[in-house]
Amino acid sequence: MITVTEVTATAGALKRLSDEGVSIWLDDLSRRRIESGNLAELVANSNVVGVTTNPSIFQAAIGSGEGYEEQLADLAVRGVTVEEAVRMMTTADVRAAADVLRHVYDATDGRDGRVSIEVDPRLAHDTKATVAEARQLAWLVDRPNVMIKIPATKAGLPAITEVIGLGISVNVTLIFSLERYREVMDAYLAGLEKARAKGLDLATIHSVASFFVSRVDSEVDKRLSALGSPEAAALKGRAALANARLAYRAYEEVFGGERWTALAGARANKQRPLWASTGVKDPAYKDTLYVDELVAPGTVNTMPEATLAATADHGEITGDTVTGGYEQAHADLTAVEALGISYDEVVQQLEDEGVAKFEVAWQELLDAVKKSLNSKGADSE
Repeated sequence: MITVTEVTATAGALKRLSDEGVSIWLDDLSRRRIESGNLAELVANSNVVGVTTNPSIFQAAIGSGEGYEEQLADLAVRGVTVEEAVRMMTTADVRAAADVLRHVYDATDGRDGRVSIEVDPRLAHDTKATVAEARQLAWLVDRPNVMIKIPATKAGLPAITEVIGLGISVNVTLIFSLERYREVMDAYLAGLEKARAKGLDLATIHSVASFFVSRVDSEVDKRLSALGSPEAAALKGRAALANARLAYRAYEEVFGGERWTALAGARANKQRPLWASTGVKDPAYKDTLYVDELVAPGTVNTMPEATLAATADHGEITGDTVTGGYEQAHADLTAVEALGISYDEVVQQLEDEGVAKFEVAWQELLDAVKKSLNSKGADSE
């Protein structure tokens, strides 16, 4: 875990990023981070104004057992199921983190100060179950600054509309394609329209759309390397930024249209683009690439702790690096397609892999907790 001193020593880049209209969220959570005061210090001193979690993050935190021993012992004595135990632990962490960030939530009228928790990834292709799980998670956490994460699968889209229509704030996750992103924005607007028809206060409903970045480069670069041509080599490291920049252009178009204008008049909030998967996976690239090159007003960048520390140390925040690059972004993706690499195939593969990876992490978490419960149960006999 990074120390606050390491981050704040040169936190000027983080402040500049915030000043450019980018909300910095931490892509990590654990009980140790909360109870040690580390999260509160990052919020107080390092411009962190939100937290995101996912099944992999909880698997790493709870799977280690550190900080969870007492609760695990209590759960074992009560004889709860593994699924119930996991939800009791994860929602407890999210509730505590939401309390740490509550003052940010209040100060920003709900825009930031958010903590996200994901529906069971095994429900990614079941609309009704996703809606039911979202309602249950919102009830369990019981904090106004929680955001429920719903994957942007085909089944997830109507679930997003239903959950937003209930007045529950949503973080839409695992977005890779521009077409799916437009569908996500449409689902959000439809949800707001349902909420308005019910007489709900739209000002209390917030949403972000998590557009994944580094995984796009990982897959496209792999295919470019297989081609082995100079033309292919010249395009490496460009697809992810191009994809994200064109996503922001789509955001500007949708939230500048007539449908949005009507909702804005009812005090609705824009669904902000959130740059996810911003940790660089190729060591040949600068470790702050997906921060420095995706600066645009009204966005969120959720960073793993290593990326947060790297940005504080040597991030180069030079103003808006998105809106002036639409033409080049389109040219880059067109050039990739011209080499025989199918954009549609890549983004569908990444969505499928993303859901599968979270399912694996969730199962590993269940297995680890089951083992701990059995051990604690045996100790209490």
